[in-house]
Amino acid sequence: MRPIPESIRQRLGDEKTQKRLQIQEKLKQRQVSQGLGLFAMERFFSVNACVGGIISLCGMKKRGLSNILDLRIEQHEVILPGLPASFEGFRIMQLADLHCDLDAGMITRIREVIVTIPHDAVMLTGDYHNKVSRPFDLSIEEMLRLIPHLHPLRFAVLGNHDFLEKVPPLENAGLPFLLNESAAIEREGSRIWICGIDDPHFFLTHDLAQARSGVPANEISILLSHSPETYREAATLGYDLQLSGHTHGGQICAPGGFPIYRNAPGCRREHLSGSWREGKMIGYTSRGTGSAGVPARFHCPPEITIHTLRSSPLNGRQMHADASAPFYLTKGNLRNDALPGSGSGG
Repeated sequence: MRPIPESIRQRLGDEKTQKRLQIQEKLKQRQVSQGLGLFAMERFFSVNACVGGIISLCGMKKRGLSNILDLRIEQHEVILPGLPASFEGFRIMQLADLHCDLDAGMITRIREVIVTIPHDAVMLTGDYHNKVSRPFDLSIEEMLRLIPHLHPLRFAVLGNHDFLEKVPPLENAGLPFLLNESAAIEREGSRIWICGIDDPHFFLTHDLAQARSGVPANEISILLSHSPETYREAATLGYDLQLSGHTHGGQICAPGGFPIYRNAPGCRREHLSGSWREGKMIGYTSRGTGSAGVPARFHCPPEITIHTLRSSPLNGRQMHADASAPFYLTKGNLRNDALPGSGSGG
């Protein structure tokens, strides 16, 4: 296992770092399970292997595998009153739940698609690894193949499938992580804030208040939270937009997209995929760009999401941020030297 640099301990805090490392060790030893319901039995036998066997027996293996590479582009318009004029039409690409070591073709397919989609920044909302009890070297290798193809303005958070040891090699490759931290994107004298928290689903080492500390009350704040489970607290703290994944939209669903399995306790069905609202806060849960456990999807295609920021509805008119306008990054409370350099939108 790779050592944890002191800088990472300082950013997450000693207490949360130790808590995470202890739980990670129990996961590796199969002393605990992340699954809910039937999937809590993963400590003793592979539920995913059973599901995969049933799919094969039904003659659906090939179709299920094809479905995980059938990426859909979802367009989501986000109305944020008070959005600075320089960010009108700003497009955020969201990649969620890559689980990029599940299938050898996954990252290649994602790379093919993202270069065809205009966007101004990219946010990754966690889960880069598939099976937590196995080494994550392959998932790191796959991420290292993806990072050079990502927009230079990019941030990421960890999910419940991710170990803390993955942060240093991925940050060294140019992918900054937010560990209960924030950073501001500045354009033409105005700014919006990107706040990211550690996993709120299983490790429970998140701190939404810490992530938002230092963000002025009158400035736009966007929360990257691996799971939508934080929706109540995020709305109470005044976040404007929450981007999440984790649920996979069910991944294997009944016709009509009805999820057979739910893995986000405390969430309503509307939180499992697509757009939702909590008070004044807008939220969005991706169905996932990758897939996990079983290389199959049914009635629930994977997605790459483009969130277009607006101050008000356009009523059919098209308007996007000036892609040639330079952006600048300030650390906020991000105690990290791995920020991407300033440059122009793509």
